[in-house]
Amino acid sequence: MDLRKLKTLIDLVQNSGISELEINEGEEKIRIAKHTTAAPTTVMMGTSMSAPVMAPPALAAIPDITPPAEPEGHQVKAPMVGTFYRCGSPGAPSFAEVGQTVKQGDTLCIIEAMKLMNEIESDASGTIKAILVENGQPVEYGQPMFLIG
Repeated sequence: MDLRKLKTLIDLVQNSGISELEINEGEEKIRIAKHTTAAPTTVMMGTSMSAPVMAPPALAAIPDITPPAEPEGHQVKAPMVGTFYRCGSPGAPSFAEVGQTVKQGDTLCIIEAMKLMNEIESDASGTIKAILVENGQPVEYGQPMFLIG
């Protein structure tokens, strides 16, 4: 059964007074049941060994979502893809800590890319407000790593 026909059947059940619809087409068996609570409509497809497929919930339950506010300050972004390290070697002190004052050109971290250790320098002066990446975590190109205010 094609997806458009299935969607039409789901809409039929949601917009009508019926609470359940079952259709058999050859080897396919489809059962659509509407519950009076806020639970989504259940759709059963296939033979007796099929798993339930959840239909989309009603649009009335969608909350108003506002995007999170952008953090204030200068973001130091990853110039490459790799693994983020806060210090030069295990057990060594971190290059930068929250609350530390840095100048443009100070080393903030290391990104390991293809077995090469690349020192990442600050491109702005100020105080480190936040470190946005955990030690040993992979970073993507352009991903914010530090917030400098």
